[in-house]
Amino acid sequence: MQTADPGAPTYLSAGLAARTTAGVVQLAGAPVAYWTYEPQHAAPETRTMLVIHGFRGDHHGLLRVADLLPDMRIIMPDLPGFGSSAAFADGDHSVAHYGRFITGFMAELGLGPETVLLGHSFGSIIAAHFVAANPGTVTPLILVNPIAAPALEGPKGVMTRLAVLYYRLAARLPRRAGLALLRSPLIVRIMSEAMAKTRDPGLRGFIHGQHHAYFSAFADRDSLLESFTASVSGNVTEVAARLTLPVLLIAGEKDEIAALPDQHTLLAQLPDGELKVIPGVGHLIHYETPEPAAHHIRSFLKDHPA
Repeated sequence: MQTADPGAPTYLSAGLAARTTAGVVQLAGAPVAYWTYEPQHAAPETRTMLVIHGFRGDHHGLLRVADLLPDMRIIMPDLPGFGSSAAFADGDHSVAHYGRFITGFMAELGLGPETVLLGHSFGSIIAAHFVAANPGTVTPLILVNPIAAPALEGPKGVMTRLAVLYYRLAARLPRRAGLALLRSPLIVRIMSEAMAKTRDPGLRGFIHGQHHAYFSAFADRDSLLESFTASVSGNVTEVAARLTLPVLLIAGEKDEIAALPDQHTLLAQLPDGELKVIPGVGHLIHYETPEPAAHHIRSFLKDHPA
């Protein structure tokens, strides 16, 4: 697997490692890896935030945001089927099943209703549906690059259908050929180039290195196909009216996957929503513009204390 150039800038502070502890819990007979980023100075008012990453990502993707929130305790699991976590042993990789995973994970770690829940991209679908099905379990809710409209409809529908064919083909080919297709450095690079909007060559190199290092860290082809199907079959808007807690949407002005007009439509359907738009960025807010994202998160939580 291709990895980032070790001599390239990491875009992470030296202090983040000192705040980091790794752990593993067993849920439904399968190991789930997670990382905790402790606050630099814990206090009674310190907030705990549970972070749910996006499709084909893992906890690495949100590290730049965690790095810029040193006053919080941040817990980031690798979702089952991704990163260092095993696939579900007891069912398909659906949005509902990932919601049940959050329930079990929170119970295992003793996370109560004062927990802040953040979801990015596919994680926004999982987080929103979890909250809609389990009101009162977290507060508030933060969605970064939220998937606000059906992926199979509108201008991006054609590209989504092509992606569906890609994942189905990879699942049906002989194992070696299917994995080679899914982990193709060329295809990963094309996806990375399409999503990155920054013109900073160093940052683009960092993003491409992250995608090459972690985008192919999935458990198996079947769970990946199930997760992808879930990611294009649901969206946040379909449960928006049931999200009665405060919700922060952080959107990218140039996001082609979670388009800005759809964010305004989603906002209008939220009982208690707030939208922050970061200019010049697309679907990689967590990589390209973590500073304004962290600022919006901090300001939102100040307005909505535990």
